Parts: sequence; structure tokens; C-alpha cells
Amino acid sequence: MNKLVKHVVIVGGGTAGWLSAGILAAKLKPDYKVTLIESPNVPTIGVGEGSWPSLRDTLLDIGINEREFLTACKGTFKQGSSFVNWRACAANSQTFAHQYHHPFTVPTAYNELDIHACWQSIAKHESYENSFSLQSLMCTQGKAPKQATTPDYAHVLNYGYHFDATALANLLKKHCLETLGVHYVSAHVSKVEEHPNGYIRQLLTDNGQAISGDLFIDCSGKSGLLIQQHFNVPWLSLETTMLNNRAMAVQAPYAPDDQAISSTTVATAQRVGWTWDIGLQHRRGVGLVYASEFCNEDAAIDILFKQVSQRLRHAKEQDLSVRTLSFEPGYRKDFWVKNCLSLGMSSGFVEPLEASAIAMVELGLRMLCESFPHNAEHMEHVSQRYNQRFEYRWQRVVDFLKLHYVLSERNEPYWLAQRHESRTPPSLSTLLEIWKYQSPSRLDLIENEEVFPSASYQYVLYGMGYRTLPNSASLSEEDRQKACNIREKLQQTKPSYFQALPSNNALLKSLAERYATSDLVDSQCPSGQTDKASSANDASKDNGNINNNVESYRDGTPNKKDTQYDRIGFR
Repeated sequence: MNKLVKHVVIVGGGTAGWLSAGILAAKLKPDYKVTLIESPNVPTIGVGEGSWPSLRDTLLDIGINEREFLTACKGTFKQGSSFVNWRACAANSQTFAHQYHHPFTVPTAYNELDIHACWQSIAKHESYENSFSLQSLMCTQGKAPKQATTPDYAHVLNYGYHFDATALANLLKKHCLETLGVHYVSAHVSKVEEHPNGYIRQLLTDNGQAISGDLFIDCSGKSGLLIQQHFNVPWLSLETTMLNNRAMAVQAPYAPDDQAISSTTVATAQRVGWTWDIGLQHRRGVGLVYASEFCNEDAAIDILFKQVSQRLRHAKEQDLSVRTLSFEPGYRKDFWVKNCLSLGMSSGFVEPLEASAIAMVELGLRMLCESFPHNAEHMEHVSQRYNQRFEYRWQRVVDFLKLHYVLSERNEPYWLAQRHESRTPPSLSTLLEIWKYQSPSRLDLIENEEVFPSASYQYVLYGMGYRTLPNSASLSEEDRQKACNIREKLQQTKPSYFQALPSNNALLKSLAERYATSDLVDSQCPSGQTDKASSANDASKDNGNINNNVESYRDGTPNKKDTQYDRIGFR
């Protein structure tokens, strides 16, 4: 029980495995050892291609230059999600019945004013997302979240990324092995050997190696090589709540006359699920998420290719390769058992909506690093707290994702089933009853680091047309005047944003040229080793490049009181 935890062994590669290796190797002291075991004959899924803003901090911590990441992973900037036809079905497939955005930037003064009350009082003629924020407007115009001179990972408008998931795993692997000193074993784990107390002692591989360790991280995906096959931790299925259990994806090149890169993941509702559309530098990724209860694979392929033909008219079906994925939505009863912690799909997976999968890995790693176990005795207490925290977090992920479905007014069988009361979590039903009379706030979401903050709930609620009774008591005349002043300033600032922010294409081209001609050692964030506070100071020097009306921020949002909205807020 007194042996120090000094050697972390990770089972499985992919994004989850190599993110784990990178963060741990970067954060732990030099006398700690990190080993990753990756089976050479198990391919990574490589479907998830979107992130939250938190990935900026993660890459910085690992020590990867942003321009290197964007170049290697064909990355683009993601400023949120766009939802098409979720509320209602269009009269024909070529039109939009309804569309709204869930941007990454919190409404201005969100934590100072009741923004819902302000919106209803002085701006109800506008969509909620546009009433006290400019980000969705910038997304509509294809604007980038910063300028070419803005330092790595700093921003004008909060952003995450779209990227090639396989390329990201390869980049992380290269950096971990060449820069961070991660030990690598290419082999298949064939046997697990225990200590008398049930803790894992060592792993035996099919090539005869024995890898001992103190803490083992299971990133083996759906197989759950350690957490499931060895420890037999049950999978808590959510199939009666979250109906989607299939996904298929295609990759297609841009048409010569269609080079615009969207700033959002475009999620379009279909009769049996929804399709995503993600623009990278070199191609588009389009996929369908659906429920097998309401659609077979052949019909799903027809829906997917119909969507592809509408959005990518030049693409030929015969040239497109379809990748399929089946999954059972759910999460583990326990995520950390003895000296084994599960991360990634071995830990839980619900569905791709709102790109929470990578974020949950990041959250897990942050908690692990901040309360890294000293010895086995300490590990028992840390693991109990971890399990409690992540049970809560997975429940909140379910609530938030389900919110998108229960507010729909579509009348297809799939959508009727999605919003049936028997398929709605009681916790969400209670919140919806509360939100009839008051808007979502910190009182509803009590954790210090909520997966989705109340601002996200407001964007979805009011984007989908939900009605909360106006609360006149929450809006004093002083607050109303303050809200009017904010609106006036936003209107005055809007032209500066339009003029000074480049298009996504233009910014990516500029950054690629700078990366190709610059020495990465001398970059403004060399290998991510620059102090974060220094990075923020450097970013502030860029203010004059945008008419002094748009500022660059390193930590999340313009208003320091709103930094908790930086989609997990790793600071």
C-alpha cells in the first residue's frame, strides 16, 4: 500500500490513448515513467473530427505548436454548432425550416445580467444567439475566430477545431515518442496478472514482453480490455433514453467552385437521426447518426448519400467509401477500479452530437493530473471521488444531448419516440419544468466545472423556440439600460469584426505560409512551453490590428467573469 505510483501504463492508442500519454508525460515529474501499449492490428475509429475550445489548452500543455497541428491534421476553426431543421421538418429537402447556432462565445455580460430577460425586453425581434453576441453572425459570414497575427492558441472569438482524427493520433504519437519520452510497445496484450489485493501487477504481450506498472489506463475502446474483460465492470446502457446506436461517414473533396470552410459543425435533422457536415482544409466529412430501431443500413446509406448529393453535388457515390460504426450508448458503472482507470470509449460514449467524447477524455486527464495518486492507499480515495464526479458528468452529458431532441416538433416516428416522456431522463424533465418560469442558470448546474454550462442550455432552449415566462422582477431599469448600452456597442463593433477578421480560408492559408517559412523554435508559443500568462499578454498586443474594437484573449471570453464558459475551462 505504501509503494509510490511512478509508472503509468496506457493500453490502446488512438486519440484517447495518445492524448493520455501526452498530458501525463508533460504534466508528471521527470522521474515518472509513461508507457503506451498499442496493438498493431487494431485500427483506430478515426471518425470524431470536432473538438471544444479545451483542446487548445490541451495541445498547449502537451507542447504542440498550433500551426504544426493545423498543418499536420488539416485542421480548421470550429466556433460552435449549427442545427438545421431540428425544430421542424422543411417542406422539401432543399430548404431550411428552421436553423440556429450554438456558438462557443458566451453572450456579453452573461454573468452580470439575466440575458434571457434582456433579450425578451429589448431584442425579442432577433434570435437569441444574435441578441448579445456577434459570433453566430461571424460564423454565417465564414469569418475566422482571429487574425493571422494573433498568437498561437489566443483568440478574438472562442474556438475549437475540426481536424482529421487519424492524423491527430499520429501527430500526438510522434510528439510523445520524439519529444516527451513516452515508452512505446507495439504488441497485443494477451494476459493480465494481479497482485494478491486484486490490483494489476503486469501485462503480458503476445510477443513475450511483461510490462509492470503502478497505474493502468484503459484506452482500448469498446473492447474494454482491462475495465471490462479483466475487472468485469458493467456497462450501463442508455439505449432506452438515447436511441441512436449507429453512425456512418464518408469523405469527399471540395468542389472547385466551393472552397468556403464553415466555422461550425452543421448538424441537419433527418427523419431517422441527423447528419453532420465538417469542413477540413482538404475535404469535407459527412456522416449520419441514426437509430437502428427505425432504419436499416440500406435505408441509412440512401439518406446519407441524398444529403451528400445536396451539399456536395460534385461527389459521385461510386467514389465514396462508407465507414460504419455501431455502438451502445452508455457508460461504466465505475470508471476507476483499483489501479485501472478507463478513458475514451472504454469509459463511456453516448453519441457524436456536440462533440463531447474528446472533452470527457480531457476532463478525466485533468482530474487525474490534479489529484494524481501518491500510493495505493491514496488511490482508493481518489478513485472513489473520480467515480462520483464522472457519474454526475455523464448524466449531465445525457441531459444536454437529450435536450436537443425533446424540444423538437417533428412528427416522424423517430422524433416522436425521442421526446416521449418514458425516454426522457427525470432530471431533464424537472429542469424543463423549472425553465418554464426561469431561464437556466448556475443554480441548475452546481458543479464548479460543468460539462455544459447554463449558457449552452440557453442557446439550445431558445434556439429551439422554448418559452420561458418573462421575469420582470429580474430586470431593473438600471439593468435594462445596461443591456441597451451593450447592444448599442455590439452594433458599433460589428463592422470592425466584419472588416478585420479574415475568412477561414484566408487565415488558414496565411498560417500555413508562416509555418512553412518560420523556425518553430522561434515561434510565439514554442512547442507550447510559453507560460500561459505570458501568452495572454502577447495576445493583448494584437488589439490594434483590429481597430482597437476586437481584442484577443487567451483564457476564454472577453469578460473575465465569463471565463467559466471556455468549454471546460482548463486554466
